[in-house]
Amino acid sequence: MSGTSPAPDQDEVDRIVAAWQRERPDLDPAPLQVLSRVTRLAFHLDRARREAYAGSGLEIWEFDVLAALRRAGDPHELSPSSLAVATLVTSGTMTNRIDRLAERDLVERHPDPGDRRGVLVRLTGAGAARVDAALADLLVRERAVLSVLPPAEAEGLVESLRALLAPFEGGPANG
Repeated sequence: MSGTSPAPDQDEVDRIVAAWQRERPDLDPAPLQVLSRVTRLAFHLDRARREAYAGSGLEIWEFDVLAALRRAGDPHELSPSSLAVATLVTSGTMTNRIDRLAERDLVERHPDPGDRRGVLVRLTGAGAARVDAALADLLVRERAVLSVLPPAEAEGLVESLRALLAPFEGGPANG
């Protein structure tokens, strides 16, 4: 768009869509209006999450594992396979993650009383303190992000995003 300045209410996605419309008028780039914004927003949210977790000395993957244990309720323990499913990683990756968290005294392993060969991973007091602090920081940051939307629009966005995620995650398509 040389020689012209974009409209003040346009964002980068508007400029990308306009360029595709100019370069490929045979294609309808309408999906980019939504999904490119979701991708760009995910990038910015990922950065904000990294900052929130770093304040508590955690990496994103560490928060994910500790948060899954924290949400499990007292005694805050899960099997490694349950943790792998909850955090969308392989069992080998989860074993490595548990090892690293155990080295930092954020989790500990215990024999599974229901399975002689099994192990349960339990959140330690230090792990609970870290994940709780990181979550509190995260919620402050994410509340600020959402503050630009009126509550009704935010709720509508929840329903729309739930519908978009459902085919990927096997959830209900409608709230």
